[in-house]
Amino acid sequence: MRSMLCCCVSSGSNKKYAELDAKLARKMVESRRYYPGHRSLKSIDSVIMKFPKLREGLRKIRTVFESYDSDGNGTIDMEELKKCLVELELMSLSEEEVKGLYGWCDVDGSKGIQFNEFIVLLCLIYLLAKPSSQSSSEESSEMGPKLVESIFDPIVEVFLFLDKDGKGKLNKADVIKRLNNEDYPLEISPKHVTNMRFEEMDWGRKGKVGFREFQFAFMSWVGLDDADDYI
Repeated sequence: MRSMLCCCVSSGSNKKYAELDAKLARKMVESRRYYPGHRSLKSIDSVIMKFPKLREGLRKIRTVFESYDSDGNGTIDMEELKKCLVELELMSLSEEEVKGLYGWCDVDGSKGIQFNEFIVLLCLIYLLAKPSSQSSSEESSEMGPKLVESIFDPIVEVFLFLDKDGKGKLNKADVIKRLNNEDYPLEISPKHVTNMRFEEMDWGRKGKVGFREFQFAFMSWVGLDDADDYI
């Protein structure tokens, strides 16, 4: 699986995916102003405390995924995805933009989005579409924007916490500093654990990790069922 992922990441270095990667990095830099919650995270323990609530929300998203997997094959095609985005009120990007993100998240090249890929895709659409705070605050539907916001905002905050230099991508030195905060000696992770965490994200062994790669690894950290299939 590792070699396949690395291959897919390399093939995604064409112009279209490179532009998406750069656009997302810029978005993460801008997001520091809109996600103040990342400042409240101090150590790995404060990140782990978010996991139970995230698992609960992700299980609800899985219900949405399964309801649109009409043939029960464990994947969602582009047409099924568009219907799902309408239900979640996330269809604010153009169809061409969604198709680009769809291909970018289909990391195993199966021509169908599996659940973990689906989670990453939804989060990227959520971020890049920039839903208005007014529409989100007025929406009370359990399976609508409120659900999406409650899941993805904390994930963004964890990324911003790890992105110590605020450049929109994670580097190993900053991740290790964040996870081994000397102000919280009882919460410091062993060195081999922090190295492993970064390696799980750094598919291409480039020493820099974008938000998309971070998300795939983070699903495994949270302990979501079948997440390890992607790491």
